[in-house]
Amino acid sequence: MSAQVELDISGMTCASCANRIERKLNKLDGVSATVNYATEKAKVEYAAGLTAADLIATVESAGYRAALPTADEPEVDHAAQLRPRLVLAAALSVPIVAVSMTSALQWPGWGWWMLVLATPVVGWAGWPFHRAALVNLRHGATTMDTLVSVGTLAAYLWSLWALVAGGHLYLEAAAAVTTFLLAGRWAEARSKRQAGAALRALLTLGAKDVAVVIDGVERRVPISALAAGDEFVVRPGEKVATDGVVVAGESAIDASLVTGESLPVDVAMGDAVTGATLNTVGRLVVRATRVGADTQLARMAALVEEAQSGKAAVQRLADRVSGVFVPVVIGLALATLAGWLVFGGSATDAFTAAVAVLIIACPCALGLATPTALLVGTGRGAQLGVVIRGPEVLESTRAVDVVVLDKTGTVTTGHLSVVSTTLSATDLRLAAAVEAASEHPVARAIVAAYDGERPIVTGFANTPGVGVSGLVEGHRVAVGRGDGGVEVVVDDTHRGSIEVSDRVKASSVEAIEALRGLGLRPVLLTGDARSVAENVAAEVGIEEVYAGVLPSEKVDVVKRLQDAGHVVAMVGDGVNDAAALAQADLGLAMGSGTDAAIEASDLTLVSGDLRRAADAIRLSRATLRVIKQNLFWAFAYNVAAIPLAAAGLLDPMVAGAAMACSSVFVVGNSLRLRRFH
Repeated sequence: MSAQVELDISGMTCASCANRIERKLNKLDGVSATVNYATEKAKVEYAAGLTAADLIATVESAGYRAALPTADEPEVDHAAQLRPRLVLAAALSVPIVAVSMTSALQWPGWGWWMLVLATPVVGWAGWPFHRAALVNLRHGATTMDTLVSVGTLAAYLWSLWALVAGGHLYLEAAAAVTTFLLAGRWAEARSKRQAGAALRALLTLGAKDVAVVIDGVERRVPISALAAGDEFVVRPGEKVATDGVVVAGESAIDASLVTGESLPVDVAMGDAVTGATLNTVGRLVVRATRVGADTQLARMAALVEEAQSGKAAVQRLADRVSGVFVPVVIGLALATLAGWLVFGGSATDAFTAAVAVLIIACPCALGLATPTALLVGTGRGAQLGVVIRGPEVLESTRAVDVVVLDKTGTVTTGHLSVVSTTLSATDLRLAAAVEAASEHPVARAIVAAYDGERPIVTGFANTPGVGVSGLVEGHRVAVGRGDGGVEVVVDDTHRGSIEVSDRVKASSVEAIEALRGLGLRPVLLTGDARSVAENVAAEVGIEEVYAGVLPSEKVDVVKRLQDAGHVVAMVGDGVNDAAALAQADLGLAMGSGTDAAIEASDLTLVSGDLRRAADAIRLSRATLRVIKQNLFWAFAYNVAAIPLAAAGLLDPMVAGAAMACSSVFVVGNSLRLRRFH
């Protein structure tokens, strides 16, 4: 038996830190860990015999802090913590740089005054870099902070020696590099906070208290006191406290904050409502069906958070590179120093080039490339009613060329109604009794068609794609698919049929056009008769139809398309779609569907609007595109900059500014996804 836990990690300053913690955890027997620098979380799966305390101790033995998440713990604002250091460093660096680089401003003994100004910049303002370098040194490790600390201290100490023995001063480089890197880290922390804003907003959408009806009297209690089965009142302008079913009243529900759907939806008795949606006009009484972590909003937030903590395949390569990058860079800096001296360069030039190599090569941008894009992309998806299950999903969306669409509940409303029946009232009553035990849309239509008291069914059996059966008042009743619609058999005698109809969703035609626009070939898949399926396909503009397909055969259809060389996306909403969703290269579940379908999918469309399928694929592709842009920039920057620094073509001060800008560029590029529509 294995268990999973999520740990909050603090003390990380770069991707190398995350990589080091990950390696340390994965050395434990039976542990599989992923550490995300951007979200500052570790997701750990561990075997029996270990405890969360063991994992926390392992992280702390590496020089970092770990703790189990707590709901009430305030989020740390790293940008606010860095601001005083940045302000002091910037204020003192301006005169240091101005005097050091302008001979007209220099006076006898000016270097000592610059040393006085530079000391608090390098010492106090730059202390986060030195502290992290010391912590890692104690554990025999190096990180980005090691490069920064060694580079700035080397420039400062060289200058101190030069003031005594004579030589070129590098105080402006030490001060400016510290300031630039602090500015970059401050901007990075601020941007990371903005990147996670969508998820934080999602988590705060729910109501804080609720008016529960107890013995006919309303009593306002904290939302935590609400239990499944409780009835509560929702007045106009109030949020629905939790997922439930309307038991009294009529209104229109604005679900835009949860599903991204702009138009309010009318609800009345018997309709399901989702927690955190807004009641607009009427008074409703709702019976709670799901509370706490089981609600759609909580599950959606959990899925988004899980996706944000994952890693795409491309990021794992970046992590491996950054894990060995720092010692390699220190080796390159020493080689640069030796090379300049061996080939006749001055000590000043050799030192300048070596320090520039140390500073320019910091692999911050590599560590931020994927996590920040995932943070913003998945957060924006949540705002639009699209839940992306993980980074590996992004790769699938790029290659998909065929999209298989379940008919009922996906292309059509799924709200079937009985059009006609040849059954007697007695036989309809028996059929409704059996169907009441089923969740199938056809069953719900038949139950709704019989407006009377239903007897209890025993020995209920459900054969997916065929029908249901059971014992009602001593009669063996079977209801299932037949040539003439839904056939009803009582005591092995055919008693008649029921004809049901479904309506195409108003958005389906537009959705099919949007999917075609993305280069996807739509295919309609249904268990209905071919005539019904072809009518629906013609109405929405689909040419390829698979009709009369049993649930077990839906998987076979997906496999056949895959065997023909296609990368297949599947969109569905029912239990009978779960296997096909799992088989598909990309599974998209309608949020209005069953838990089994949602769990088997890669993407969840919260609103149940098929147009969101195209939005989900477009957003996923856009997020993947940003990740690749970020990684290309991060790799290209280091590959191009290190040789320039080693050749003496980059001043350490310029190198510091360039390194800081590379991280800010990566985060800024990711933040563009917030504008996705």
